[in-house]
Amino acid sequence: MKISVDVEMTPEEMRKLFGLPDVEAFQRQLMDDIRERMVAGTEGYDPIKLFQPYVTGTMASWDMFQKMLTNAASMSSGGTGSSSTGSDVESSPRRK
Repeated sequence: MKISVDVEMTPEEMRKLFGLPDVEAFQRQLMDDIRERMVAGTEGYDPIKLFQPYVTGTMASWDMFQKMLTNAASMSSGGTGSSSTGSDVESSPRRK
């Protein structure tokens, strides 16, 4: 059985329904800050330095995510090679 429901909502109504914060003022402040930095540094405009304060935290979280995936992959690859029960289970007949 497949059931589908169509709901017409504005993004603001959806945020309120799910209890998400209204970040419009924060986004506006962020864009104003970026615009001021761009205007102030037009001669020596360096986009890396402009976005560095905003990207630093994001990059740290990506590094942690990458380490977590690496650890998970090394744990799963280490466990599958030593176990011989996996092939026995697959070759056994299934009961219905």
